[in-house]
Amino acid sequence: MNTEGFKGELVALLPKLRGYAIALAGSSAAADDLIQDSLMRAWRYRHSFRKGTNLGAWVRRILRNSFYSTARSQQHLVQDVDGKHAARLTCEPEQEWRVQHRELLLALQHLSADTRQALLLVVAEGRSCEEAAEIAGCPVGTIKSRVNRARQQLADLLDPAPAGASHHSGPRTHDRARRHVRGAPRAKAA
Repeated sequence: MNTEGFKGELVALLPKLRGYAIALAGSSAAADDLIQDSLMRAWRYRHSFRKGTNLGAWVRRILRNSFYSTARSQQHLVQDVDGKHAARLTCEPEQEWRVQHRELLLALQHLSADTRQALLLVVAEGRSCEEAAEIAGCPVGTIKSRVNRARQQLADLLDPAPAGASHHSGPRTHDRARRHVRGAPRAKAA
């Protein structure tokens, strides 16, 4: 079959294909898309059509297969007209946490080596004060004192109080240091 004859027969099939496509797709807009896709495929693969066979059945098979392929690929898609699903999939930006982490690491460098070691053993590693004292080679009371001093120094470094104010005078308005330092587990009592 020549190209013009094939084209003419495809055009003659359009009314029947439209009815079949609407029955499959459920809406005229989806049916139009399905017909367009099917006709494009039929045109692309016209060389595989065997002359003397039923062109209508061949194109309907292409249409049906296109419909099922599209349905399979879209079964995992969620209709989200009002944006509720998309809103649940968002994540908070990490930049602020990275900045705070870097500030904490810099503040830790300002602590004395003994104070930093005590804080890291008890708070970061989760060891008891007794274990930390054994590792550091000092009394348990000294470890507790170092951990407390380290927490206070980090709080002052990460959230300096305004001139004349003290962290001990009342609730803090900015709790960045509290998240990093005060939110950590307290030293375990002996």
